[in-house]
Amino acid sequence: MTIKDIAKACGVGVSTVSRVLNNRPDVSPEVRARVLEVVESTGYIPNNSARDLGRSQTDAIGVVVRGTGNLFFSEVIKTIALEIDRSGCTMVPRYIGSDDDEVKAGAILEREKKLRGLIFLGGRFDYTPAELSLIGVPYVCCSFTNCFGSLSEAEFSSVSIDDYRTAYLAVEKLIERGHRRIAALIPSCSDHSISELRYNGYRDALRDHGIAFDPDLVMENGGCFGMPETYQGMRTLLERGAGFTAAFVLSDTTAIAAIKALEDAGRRVPEDVSVIAIDGLEISGYTSPTLSTMVQPAEEMGRETVRLLLEVLNGGENRHVRLETAFRTGASIRTL
Repeated sequence: MTIKDIAKACGVGVSTVSRVLNNRPDVSPEVRARVLEVVESTGYIPNNSARDLGRSQTDAIGVVVRGTGNLFFSEVIKTIALEIDRSGCTMVPRYIGSDDDEVKAGAILEREKKLRGLIFLGGRFDYTPAELSLIGVPYVCCSFTNCFGSLSEAEFSSVSIDDYRTAYLAVEKLIERGHRRIAALIPSCSDHSISELRYNGYRDALRDHGIAFDPDLVMENGGCFGMPETYQGMRTLLERGAGFTAAFVLSDTTAIAAIKALEDAGRRVPEDVSVIAIDGLEISGYTSPTLSTMVQPAEEMGRETVRLLLEVLNGGENRHVRLETAFRTGASIRTL
């Protein structure tokens, strides 16, 4: 698909399509909408590499960060930047929203900056080969892998924790302390993402310890990973009146929101409700009470990601690394 094809499909000139793609004001709203609709439906990627014809940036490694507000990613990106710099390469970052298409963003970045390789920090878990055919350089999925998709593992590398097992172990920490009424606050139970993996770990931990699953103890936040949604989710869960002594929350930041909701409702943590999460953010070590959490090794994740990419760029094969998490005791859970 070329810009000429876009123009033909829209019944306009190439110059008109070019003005739309460059966000020029001298195009009618109707024509702009028609061009953008065709661009979106065809998956067309503008080739802006002409801007960079005067330079040969063969040492460039792109890093597409999906989710600008993710504090865990902020910790990982610092190590990625340091390791890329140490390798003698140049990091080219691109930050996108949590609902944006990281593959398309990566493909555009590759063409614009003549990348040697790509790192996707955060992304979908269900890619297809057709979708990733847009990427023409080696890439590493950092913090996630393609467990719900159909990509061959030989086609890419990844560095992540085992989200299912980590959630299982987190819930098991609560069970070991006598809790049997354990709530779960998650974005979605079936979205083919980190949320579904951690939800499955929660359910299976209950099952394997002889605890009956109670759907009234599960609060889905409509696919949202934000603190406001989690705060409201906890308040709604309390209003249901199902009764629980502990809560498993998807991440540290959302756990902070859940604790705030509990305290605003007159529930003490951990005296009335214990709370555990996954991430191990520095900030959650300074909350009151200190959050009990499964710590992801952010620095190791960043180092391994760059190391794997450099291996492939130097002729090595794609590999997949699973990192272990560690339990930080904290003070937000208690023994019954």
